[in-house]
Amino acid sequence: MSQTGVRQSASFRPTPVRDGDDRFVELAARVGTQCAPRSAEHDRENTFVTENYGLLRESGYLRLPVPTELGGLGASLRQICYAQAELARHCASTALAVNMHLYLTVVNVFRWRHGVANAEGPLRRIASEGIVLMTSGASDGIYPSGKAEKVNGGFRVTGRKAFCSQAPVANVFATSAVYEDPEIGRTILSLSVPMSAEGVEVVPTWDTMGMRATSSHDVQMTNVQVGEAQVTGRRPWGQVDPSLRTALVHFSPLVSSVYYGVAAGARDEAVRLVGGRRRGDGQPIAEDSTIQRQIGLIEHKLRTAWWVLLGALDELGDEYAPDERAVNLVQTAKRYVMDQAVDVVDLAMEAVGGSSYFRRSPLERAYRDVRAAKFHPFPAEKSLLYSGRLALDLPVDKVW
Repeated sequence: MSQTGVRQSASFRPTPVRDGDDRFVELAARVGTQCAPRSAEHDRENTFVTENYGLLRESGYLRLPVPTELGGLGASLRQICYAQAELARHCASTALAVNMHLYLTVVNVFRWRHGVANAEGPLRRIASEGIVLMTSGASDGIYPSGKAEKVNGGFRVTGRKAFCSQAPVANVFATSAVYEDPEIGRTILSLSVPMSAEGVEVVPTWDTMGMRATSSHDVQMTNVQVGEAQVTGRRPWGQVDPSLRTALVHFSPLVSSVYYGVAAGARDEAVRLVGGRRRGDGQPIAEDSTIQRQIGLIEHKLRTAWWVLLGALDELGDEYAPDERAVNLVQTAKRYVMDQAVDVVDLAMEAVGGSSYFRRSPLERAYRDVRAAKFHPFPAEKSLLYSGRLALDLPVDKVW
């Protein structure tokens, strides 16, 4: 019970539906509790959550998806969603930044399980060395930036990539470059580049409204030597291939869970504040029917959003192929979860009132952080276009 006699609800966490769904939630909560006290400072000063990565490495969180036989914790896609939702309740930037490492790791697990030989090495290094994977995925769709020139033993790569989250601590950069192949024409090379390689430079460009502590800076590559062994794949220029769909199928559920966690944290803050305040006449604010409805709507949106995400994962199944149907499935869920997350934070601020508008309020920070949801692929309108074209049996590749 609160001081006012109004019973306050416990923290909002997704209810496990299957045995083991929440197996790693306690780990995420333990790490998140240690990260939380620094969240406001990192946001205010626009600095990276470096200390938090020490915790992520020491706790084993970085190797969450790596199969146990390769030295990891063996978490499923579904279990990582539960864990990431919990971590984001405590520190949104930490959860979003490490999400880029986790989804790349999950992609490598998928490739490894399907017999791709070069996927095992990174997984073993994550487990044994705690290396951090970084992607330039937001810069590299069907028309990526960067050019590769053939040289003895490999390629020379030059290009600038944006939105490279966790740039200050990343060890390996998963990126792409265009190569004019003399035999088959313009080709996109998928590359694995050490961040320590000569010619790789982090350009500090990240000064944003929200998710400020992810340090999603630009990375400039200038005449970087890339060996043949560092070319992890080739795909046609201007076309969607299984590797792109594989990335999106694994990225979408995980990033959805991060923003869900931001919204769940906002709900907890609103319930805490509403339950502990009185009006000028001495009556508990929680007795206001308008506020009760707002909190009820928050509960509704959080529950249905998680059900949608779990429903998508259930329909995806365990033996899925990265086809157009799978992309549509996870993107439909992502759009819904993101929309509900934004609504929940807005409602939480309305329920609390003007104090939530101050910079010192965790709700003000959540308001800014949750809006980054709109800028991950696909944007909301593009996901609808994809669904519509697929339903009408029209080509969807150009939606990318």
